[in-house]
Amino acid sequence: MKLTSSSGERGLRRGAGSLTASAWFMRRTLYQMTNNGFGLVVEAVLSPIVMLLIFAFLLGGAMAGSVAAYVQYLLPGILVLTVVPMTVYTGTTLCTDISKGVYHRFRTMPFWQPAAVLGSIAAESLRYLVSLLVILTMGFALGFRPDGGAAGTAAAALYVLYFACAVSWVFAWIGNTVKRPETVSGTSMMLVYPLLFASSVLVDTSTMPGWLKTATDLNPISIAVNLTRELLHGTADAADLAAGIGVGLLLIAIFAPLTVYAYLRRQLR
Repeated sequence: MKLTSSSGERGLRRGAGSLTASAWFMRRTLYQMTNNGFGLVVEAVLSPIVMLLIFAFLLGGAMAGSVAAYVQYLLPGILVLTVVPMTVYTGTTLCTDISKGVYHRFRTMPFWQPAAVLGSIAAESLRYLVSLLVILTMGFALGFRPDGGAAGTAAAALYVLYFACAVSWVFAWIGNTVKRPETVSGTSMMLVYPLLFASSVLVDTSTMPGWLKTATDLNPISIAVNLTRELLHGTADAADLAAGIGVGLLLIAIFAPLTVYAYLRRQLR
């Protein structure tokens, strides 16, 4: 992308407010995303389908007696299991641009600097949305029927988007603190996958030993999955909503300021 000739960069040179600058960085990230169409299809379309099919057919008979029965429990977890690992792209994208010196150029322009991070996170949410639509469509084909109806399904999808964007701040912070994009990817595997699989994504925590059940129930992934499952099936109450929304707000409250601080501090190096 030739930034030097873009009308967007000329606007940044003249000075841009927070919304205008964020929108420009969102378009920039979308351009980079669509420029790798094959990768986008693999990550947002093929991978979710393969993951849902593997777990549904591998565990369906053992866990619930049939694929159709297990998918009622499994699909809400797969929504989170598929989307959360994608949040690492926010960190790798930022780290790549910083390591290449791109953001040193942006530093000289009179726009709201945190827009570089916020715009990237907003653009990545479209990748998450595509995956959610793919998983829901495939789930319906496998027999998933949410008791919460269309309203519950929409609420669950919006919540997963919200939670994924909250997690994105974690990797945006990591992307601003490490020197190599590969480090962001490696860190994500150590952080995300243990949390994903030591959760209620695939199994009911009531079958676990007491100490393990307590630890698993306190896992932020479990809290997000439980609320997603309850929204889809129409059983969410005020406590579930408070816990699910609260864990996202906590991640944002901690990592958004840390990310912006790390980004601005790194620009000064």
